[in-house]
Amino acid sequence: MEFFRYTDTNPLIFTNISFWLFFAVLLVGYSLVYKRQTARSVYLLIFSLFFYYKTSGPFCILLLFSIAAGYAITLQIPRCRSQRGKKWLLAVNVSLCLLLLSYFKYTYLVVDALNAILGANIQVTNYLALFANMLGGHFDASQILLPVGISFYLFQSISYTVDVYRQKLAPTRNFVDFALYVSFFPQLVAGPIVRAAEFMPQTTSDYHLTRREFGHAIFLILTGLLKKMVVSDYISINMVDRVFDNPLLHSGLENLLAIYGYALQIYCDFSGYTDIAIGLALLLGFRLCTNFNSPYKAMSISDFWRRWHISLSSWLRDYLYIPLGGNRHGRIRTVVDLMITMLLGGLWHGANLRFILWGGIHGMALVAHKGLAKSRWATVMSGPWGRRLGVVLTFHLVCFAWIFFRADSITSAGLMLEQIATHFGGASIPDIVQAHLPVLAIMLCGYVAHWLPNSLQETIRGRFIDTPVVLKLLIVLLAVLLIVQTSTMGLQPFIYFKF
Repeated sequence: MEFFRYTDTNPLIFTNISFWLFFAVLLVGYSLVYKRQTARSVYLLIFSLFFYYKTSGPFCILLLFSIAAGYAITLQIPRCRSQRGKKWLLAVNVSLCLLLLSYFKYTYLVVDALNAILGANIQVTNYLALFANMLGGHFDASQILLPVGISFYLFQSISYTVDVYRQKLAPTRNFVDFALYVSFFPQLVAGPIVRAAEFMPQTTSDYHLTRREFGHAIFLILTGLLKKMVVSDYISINMVDRVFDNPLLHSGLENLLAIYGYALQIYCDFSGYTDIAIGLALLLGFRLCTNFNSPYKAMSISDFWRRWHISLSSWLRDYLYIPLGGNRHGRIRTVVDLMITMLLGGLWHGANLRFILWGGIHGMALVAHKGLAKSRWATVMSGPWGRRLGVVLTFHLVCFAWIFFRADSITSAGLMLEQIATHFGGASIPDIVQAHLPVLAIMLCGYVAHWLPNSLQETIRGRFIDTPVVLKLLIVLLAVLLIVQTSTMGLQPFIYFKF
């Protein structure tokens, strides 16, 4: 019975053996219901809610509230006769979602600002914890913890309501289908952010999974686990965390290597999660959108955002940038709209100046790229060597921005840059390489795999899909052995769980 209780020390995440036991049990029951659409949706909804409960405990209440509110409010939009009434209903649901998000993400930022401006001593209170304690809970009401995945499922609810308002989608009358759309467990806590128009038709479609799709799903799950547990976690524990926590204790070269390491760590961590999520969903008969497309191959910053966290960048484009005006009102307005979008995109990651600065760097880079798009520089960069130079420049610009994203503070980020500029330690390169040889070897393998030509990557994927089941099983066993050999002490949560 212990498995059915929530414990914050043993969450149900993809890298935990308990998750795979959970998924195995799910598949056994799923084999009995997958041919019946209603039974399938109810079954998956129950398991999805249980998954979120095991991941977030009492915060499951918020998920249920957002589902109920989004369903009830959006259902009334087409029934409303006046355009003003429809706008009011849209504003109600969007406001509810943003208020929830703001309470858990930005309360400390607002309270600190008010205390600084007013000279007050306002204390943060977790009213959800107080309510839970009234029902017999024992939670600390003096601090506000961010519910796992809240940004993702609230963004899905917002996009659903907006699409219904824009008449791009008819609201579903089936509460179970809507609840499953918001809470579908593979992508619930870290994306990709799914559009209702893409997901909901699948709830009423017959289950189908071809042999090649099965092989593709296993390939995605396997590569996702390897990215996360062999690459991301290893370089995080053995280099990145140590250097970012104490940049002055390490040479400039080690600081630079840690920045390159973090660029690979966050990519393998986040894309590893979405690979597993897409693979799990595919096994259940659902096709989720691609969320990453070799982002460090990008030839420009605009190209990077077409490849990185695609579901978020397209969400920001469709539900923020374009409604603000996009590029429809002249050059100055385009610059303003673009900067607002990227600054808010940075703020979405957390209530900290570091994230705003990260968004600002990307915003300014996007503005600069748009400004140079029709210049002679763009012509030069369109050639073969120009494209290669573009990849190098874009990668280093992204790495520079990652410093502020990962560092504990702006001051810490400045210290890292200072170490690189003034205490590089080039004379001790052989010693540094020797000291960090296993980490550097994994980083090298990770970057080489990432920068392989698309044709070769597709060949590898195709070969795996075409291998017999017995050989697939052998490859899986070898991968599991590799994961066990390189796994670090304790489970490392996925980075985007905190966003």
